[in-house]
Amino acid sequence: MSKVKNWLENASPIWFSVYAIIAAFCSYACMYAFRKGFTVGTFSEEAGFWGLNYKEILVITQVLGYMLSKFVGIKVVSEMKATGRAASILILIGIAELALLGFATIPRPYNFICLFFNGLPLGMIWGLVFSYVEGRRFTEVMGLGLCASFTFASGFVKDVGKWILSLGATEFWMPFLTGALFAVPLLVFVWMLNQMPPPDDKDEALRTKRAPMSGPERLAFFKRFAWGIIMLVLVYTMLTAYRDFRDNFMEDILVSLKGADHGVSFSGIEGPVSLGVLGILMLIVLVKDNVKALMINHVAILLGTLLAGLATYGYHADWWNEWWWMFLTGYATYLAYIPFNSILFDRLIAAFRYVSNVGFLIYLADSFGYMGSVSVLLYKDFGAADLSWASFFTQLSYALAIVGFVGTTVSMAYFYWQGKKIKAEN
Repeated sequence: MSKVKNWLENASPIWFSVYAIIAAFCSYACMYAFRKGFTVGTFSEEAGFWGLNYKEILVITQVLGYMLSKFVGIKVVSEMKATGRAASILILIGIAELALLGFATIPRPYNFICLFFNGLPLGMIWGLVFSYVEGRRFTEVMGLGLCASFTFASGFVKDVGKWILSLGATEFWMPFLTGALFAVPLLVFVWMLNQMPPPDDKDEALRTKRAPMSGPERLAFFKRFAWGIIMLVLVYTMLTAYRDFRDNFMEDILVSLKGADHGVSFSGIEGPVSLGVLGILMLIVLVKDNVKALMINHVAILLGTLLAGLATYGYHADWWNEWWWMFLTGYATYLAYIPFNSILFDRLIAAFRYVSNVGFLIYLADSFGYMGSVSVLLYKDFGAADLSWASFFTQLSYALAIVGFVGTTVSMAYFYWQGKKIKAEN
């Protein structure tokens, strides 16, 4: 046993949580360097095909790989044993980096297919990293610390990509070089993750035992909570499509509104967003009743989806400028999106004392979420090609508000009724 692992087994909950947040946050933030670097490029000089411009082809191709990864992850992540997590993370990210090398070296336009093989392994990283922190007394704190990585890292990686371009790298070598910068830190932080001991008896008493799930066990879980899960997946599908569109095309939206010299720092938007959202959601850890905490998570999702519509209306009513529009839609997106990726499903399992794992639920939602993301991209190109990036984002914001209101309200009522039913039976 390493000295670090021995220290963690005897550490106070506060210091254990601090360690877990650093390890999980930094591990997943490093992964973003292998996934999102290319999005800062415009690829405006490259010819497109199939009625799409070249960057749209790249985004769709990567998302298709990422989407397929989520369907594969329903089985792989939910069945993964603790002993295989760290090696799996490193192997999968290594494959993604090799795909970026292919993107840099294979002649254009055939190199676009490399983005599919970049996205394919990366889609399983979130579940593998989150499996280290689920089912613990302070999962909210650890999980939200982990979630801060994809709000912070998205902006940070784009700024790193821009810096690499400013040094003279081409848009095709920049993604590979961005990933290479984070290779050594990735090794360090994954090692740190792997030193964490499993949840103890007190964790299991408060949050329910977590275990790998077989196919029949996954089916039984779905049937038990089908209506609530279906509503949540519907909302998450729309939310993922919205979040992905904003994340991948924020530069294009700003250019369409203010020109190439818009002067907006991505880190300057996403950094404050992550701090603001996480500061509020971390308060849920104070709620000991798991059913109440589940309801509060629903409220956060509902408010987030409605805020996306309000922020967009406010921009077009001249209440605020483009920076505030991007900031508020970012805040809205992550207020609704983060619970799905950490605390919502963890509390659902704990509320109904169902021995299972969060990986199954996250990947069930994610698989349809990225299918929705691909569908929205294709609709933008073939059903709404005449709309500017900003106009399409406006329509998407209003659609999210409507779907979020209906789906979250129905899900909230369903799980509230289920909770009352179980309390009456006991």
